Amino acid sequence: MIGLLTLLPDVHGLGLDASQGLLVSESFYWDMNDETRAWSKRFFERNKVMPHMVPAGVYGSVLHYMKAIKAAGTTDSAAVMKAMKSLPINDFMTKNGRIREDGRVLRDFYVFRVKDPKASKGPWDYYEQVATIPAEDAARPLSESECPLLKK
Repeated sequence: MIGLLTLLPDVHGLGLDASQGLLVSESFYWDMNDETRAWSKRFFERNKVMPHMVPAGVYGSVLHYMKAIKAAGTTDSAAVMKAMKSLPINDFMTKNGRIREDGRVLRDFYVFRVKDPKASKGPWDYYEQVATIPAEDAARPLSESECPLLKK
C-alpha cells in the first residue's frame, strides 16, 4: 500500500504495528544524514515531535529567501525573486535544488518503507529509504505547466 500524503506524524500516530510495510513519499526524513539529524534534533527539542517535509520545507524556504535578500542587496520583490531563482538550493533538506521558471521548487523526493517494529531502533525510527525520485521526475514537466507566470 502507498500513502501518497502520509507523513511521519501519521505513522507515529498509527504505530509501527499498523503501518509496517506502508510506502510513503517525502522530500525529507529526519534520519537521512548528519545534517538532517542535527536540524531535527533542534526541532524536536523545541516541539517534542520529529519534523517531516512540511516544517523542514518551510524552514528551508525562509532560509533561501533570506539568502536571496542578501544576494540581491534589497528587499524589492522582483530582485529577490530573481535571486531566488538564480541561487541553487543547498541546505539540510535539499541538495542542488532550484526554483523553476513557474515558481516550483525542484528537489529530489524519496520513497520510504515503514519499518517492521523489530527493525526500529527506537521512537521516530520508522523509515527505510527504498528509492530516490530525481527532482526532474518528481514534478510535472514544465512543458505541461499551466502556470500564468509562464505566459508573460
